[in-house]
Formats: sequence, structure tokens, C-alpha cells
Amino acid sequence: MDVDVFVATHSAEWNRLGELTHRGGKLTGAEADELVTLYQRTATHLSIVRSVAPDPALVSRLSGLVARGRSAISGSHSPAWREVTLFFTRRFPAAVYLSRRWWIPAALVSIAVMAVIAVWVAGDPHVRASIASPDELNQLTKPGGEAESYYSTGPATSFAARVWTNNAWVAATCLFLGIALGLPVIGALWMNSLNAGLIIGAMSAAGRGDVMIGLLLPHGLLELTAVFIAAGTGLKLGWTVVDPGRRSRTAALAEQGRSVVVMALGLACVLFVSGLIEAFVTPSGWPTWVRVGIGIAVEVAFLVYVFTLGRRAAKEGEVGDLDARDAGDALPESA
Repeated sequence: MDVDVFVATHSAEWNRLGELTHRGGKLTGAEADELVTLYQRTATHLSIVRSVAPDPALVSRLSGLVARGRSAISGSHSPAWREVTLFFTRRFPAAVYLSRRWWIPAALVSIAVMAVIAVWVAGDPHVRASIASPDELNQLTKPGGEAESYYSTGPATSFAARVWTNNAWVAATCLFLGIALGLPVIGALWMNSLNAGLIIGAMSAAGRGDVMIGLLLPHGLLELTAVFIAAGTGLKLGWTVVDPGRRSRTAALAEQGRSVVVMALGLACVLFVSGLIEAFVTPSGWPTWVRVGIGIAVEVAFLVYVFTLGRRAAKEGEVGDLDARDAGDALPESA
């Protein structure tokens, strides 16, 4: 790299960064955004110089600029409430919307598998006999049996906490273990579909399938949607290992990994809501149509949230990544 050409090309940006940092807090909104952009560019320039042409004088100049820029930015950061608002109105819904080509197919396939298993179990007594003894099936499916009493075991608050912890663990498994080529995600989806299909099939064979559906739908719609989103994100992460596209595998995994963090934070809140519904609405004495109606309303509200706010944010360039200040700087890559 020709250091003189590099300096001549970027000197104007460095001078402007120095000017903005000296003005401290007396910046307009546009100038504050410019300060952040110039700081990020100069930090990247410093990385390039250090790795390619470590000229001592230039390294010293850029290091000082970067240090002053960091101080100026950290001294006038956005309020926490604004960051939270941006997360829930832009980053998280955009991340969910942009990953829809992964989690919607995962949802459709999982539901199809669940339905096939449920029909198979309900229609074949030999299959039911291989699952459990007649007494065990009776204990599970009878009125007030284990399938129903599960939702009212213990205080509602502690049950909600237990459900939320379990569901968050399943979602985390799908999100973070997806890097193992997506295999753990496929396993988690299979077990989820298998367990749901078995219990729905057993209850249907006992003539109480409508009761089971009435217990599952209030919280299950939102809960399963969150699990499917986590699974889709994990599968996308696993595919990034196989095919990183035009980027290096390291850069592609870093970007997708940051999106996984955004998903994890957002889905934890979604699963908290579904846990509250499972603890307080599902076992309530309200009519089935009321309980199911609440579940459908919450699910529709979430999907509208994703496909309106998320779609709008994505069209405006939001990619569901962490804020640039948290993501860090990256070296440019050759095309």
C-alpha cells in the first residue's frame, strides 16, 4: 500500500473528525451522526495501516484521532430508553422479517409432521400400545388427567417462570447450536413435533382431542412461533457455515452471529408473554373460545408487528444487526 496516496485520499475525513471532536457536545444531530461515521471509518483505517503499512507517525496520528472520537461518542451516547425503543421497533422485527424464508418453512414442515404423527397415533391402537400401557394412557387422557392437570400444577407465577425457562432453553438451543450445520436444530424441531403429535393423538383417540387443542392453542401459537423463529435463525446460521456467500466465512458468521444475539433478546420477551398466557390463561376457568381467542389475538398482533414494523424497517435498510458501536469495526474485504 502506498502510504502517501492513502493519506492524501483520507486526510479530509481525518481533519473533519478532528474538527468535530474538538467541538465536543456542541454538535447538531446530523453532525453527531457524521462524527460516529467518521470515527468508524478512521478506526478501520487505523487497522489497515497497522496490518499493512505500520508507519509510526501515521499510526500515532490515527490512534489519537480514534481515541478522541471514542471519547466524544461515549460522552454523548443515546439514552437507554431510546436504544430499547429502537431495538423493539426496528432491529428485532426487522431481524424476524428478514429471516422469514427460513422460519416459515420450518414452521410448515414441523406442523405437518406433528399432524401426521397425531393422526397416526389416533388411528392405530397398536401404535398407542407401543407408546404406553392402557393404564398410563388413561391417566394421561382422562378428565382431570395428567394432560390437563399439567397446566395447573403449583402456583401460576412459579409455573410461568418454569415454562419461560424451559422454552427459553429450547429457543437458545436452536439459535446458538445452529452453527453445528443446523443438526441440533433439526433434532429439536423433531422432538417438539413428536411430543406434541403423540399427546394430541392420544387425546384424540380418547375422544378428547378438542380439549387438548383448547389447552394448547392459547399459549402454543405464540410459543411455537417463537420456537420456529429461533429454529429458522439457527438453520440460517448453520447454512452460513456451508455457504457464506461472497463474504469470507468469518465475516459472514460474525454478522449472522450478531443477528442471533438480537433474536435471542427479542424472543426471550416473546416467550415471557407466552409463559404468562400458559400460566394464567390456559388453566383458567374461562370458556374455551375466550382462551383460544386470546391466543389467536396475541399471535395475530405479533405477526402484524413483524410484517409491518419489520417490513418497514427492512425496506429502510435495517438488517437486524447490533448497533455499529456494539458490533465493532471490520476490515474491508476484497470483492
